[in-house]
Amino acid sequence: MNDKMKVLAISAIFIIGIVGVGCLDAIDDEMTASIGYVTWDGEVASTNVMKQVLEQAGYDVEIIAVDAGPLYQGLAQGQFDFTTSAWLPHTHGHYMEQYGDDFEEVSTNLEGCKIGLVVPQYVEIDSIEELNDHKDQFDGQIIGIEPGAGIMKSTESSTEGEGAIDAYDLDYELVASSSAGMAAELRTAVQNEEWIVVTGWSPHWKFDRWDLKYLDDPEGSYGDAEYVATLARAGLQEDKPELYDIISRFYWEQDDIQEVMMNIEDGMSPEDAAALWVEENQDTVNEWIGE
Repeated sequence: MNDKMKVLAISAIFIIGIVGVGCLDAIDDEMTASIGYVTWDGEVASTNVMKQVLEQAGYDVEIIAVDAGPLYQGLAQGQFDFTTSAWLPHTHGHYMEQYGDDFEEVSTNLEGCKIGLVVPQYVEIDSIEELNDHKDQFDGQIIGIEPGAGIMKSTESSTEGEGAIDAYDLDYELVASSSAGMAAELRTAVQNEEWIVVTGWSPHWKFDRWDLKYLDDPEGSYGDAEYVATLARAGLQEDKPELYDIISRFYWEQDDIQEVMMNIEDGMSPEDAAALWVEENQDTVNEWIGE
């Protein structure tokens, strides 16, 4: 082989190598998944379950915890592939109005959800309308979660006057906290049989732990029954069709998510609680994966 032929052969091998590496990179990228989620107990449960399901299917999975606003903004900007954390149509409705044209609602993954104001069963009122008559017993406070969360917007006073505080002319302060902070305040109050009102939603482990009730909402500040949806970034179905198919099949019942949440509340890590559920529900997992 003369020198010219050697150069051509080496060049061909080099080009093939570059193309091959490029193909491998494309294949590797197709087997990655990033999941955005809000750190509510149910969403921690569903996200960790989906992480384990996708890892079982061969994906390299990253989960990204953000507040509700950045969740929708990030999804609209393609910063992660999908989320299983969308509470619709009411709780996150304003985010859908703002960003919904820039991503896709894939499917419903949980039904029969609810939000509202929650009190222990021993509290002797049954409606939000009665709160002002018992302001002193509640210390004039509604214990909330993270600022900007949908349920906080459904509660707080605003210029639009759409929150429960305005709708019922409540002389109360909405105290911003976190999901964990709200639960801690509720735990202490129940242990001491004190009156407390919190922003609540179901499914949530607190309803298994304590005897609680929603206050009636005749003004409809908290809307009707909610569902939780899976949302995907624009282009995911084209870029990663197998991943899209798996997340489109993800659907479970309230008993399922309650089981994972209770195990976490009882001291298991989210990863271990998710792994236990996956192990005990392999037939369902196989259906989601498509096996």
